Amino acid sequence: MITHFVRSTNRRLIILLSIILLATLVSCQKSKSTISAPSNRPKIDACTLITNDEVKAIQDSPVKDAKGSENVDGAFRVAQCFYSAETFNKSVSLAVTQGNPAAPNPGNPKDFWNETFGRYDGKVKEEKGDEEKKKSLGEQDEEKVDGIGDAAYWTANRMGGALYVLKNDVFIRVSVGGPENEEAMIKRCKALAEKALSRL
Repeated sequence: MITHFVRSTNRRLIILLSIILLATLVSCQKSKSTISAPSNRPKIDACTLITNDEVKAIQDSPVKDAKGSENVDGAFRVAQCFYSAETFNKSVSLAVTQGNPAAPNPGNPKDFWNETFGRYDGKVKEEKGDEEKKKSLGEQDEEKVDGIGDAAYWTANRMGGALYVLKNDVFIRVSVGGPENEEAMIKRCKALAEKALSRL
């Protein structure tokens, strides 16, 4: 009888410990997923982030048309808006990258940002051959831009360049046309990016 009681108690103890262990694992998984999961914010319409009047004021040319488009690549969604200026080489392109709200597991733009720009922050080591690739594409090294968003980089190429800005769980890309030097283009892109970021 004592043996039966001990076996019964051991069985109950094992079951109780199993339940506690299972509950602990489930709660750890829940807290882990809430920490690393990106925001599941609604779709962003890029054309609502900068007004035609703001483009006109910064680019010194009226906007004839603002045309939006969308590209979904699994876990990510890129919304774009092209502001076609009367003086065409003063047109503006804006792209917004966010986790795809419709995906079961939306991507995390911060992770993508770190993979892309991490080598300039020392987070990711540059691969052998990256320098040659950049030269063949006519690209220059990215230049860090201070005073906007959580982080920002200017990327230059033969055609001009673009400003990439990270803010919270989204990053934007702004590029402008025009005959100006790089410093002036960065200044205009930064002014446009500030308008867009204020509406995210």
